[in-house]
Amino acid sequence: MSTPCTVLVVDDAMTVRKFHRAVLEGAGFAVEEAMDGVEALERALSASRPFGLLLVDVNMPGLDGYSLVTRLRGEASLAATPVIMISSEREPRDAELGFAAGANLFLVKPVRPESLSAFVLAMAEPGA
Repeated sequence: MSTPCTVLVVDDAMTVRKFHRAVLEGAGFAVEEAMDGVEALERALSASRPFGLLLVDVNMPGLDGYSLVTRLRGEASLAATPVIMISSEREPRDAELGFAAGANLFLVKPVRPESLSAFVLAMAEPGA
């Protein structure tokens, strides 16, 4: 990847954000973080260069992951941005809700680092 895209990691748990940052930076991505859905939406809307992918937790205070993805899909400039939802919620209904909101992929925690890297590499918008 000549110009790595920037991935926005959205999770209310700092340890999870730091883990995902380390995995993605190790795979060559630039990474920014948001601690909840409200901050993520503000960052995505105001970014000077679009994010190549968003990695979004489901359970967050304020604006949860499902609501965040629904809002992203409602914004013309963000509607096509790839989104991977990642959660400790493992019932089939949780994934159905994620896909209904507009997620491209729904993963259940914990995700092996090599799997996360592979999914992001396959889905991220190059050079975004």
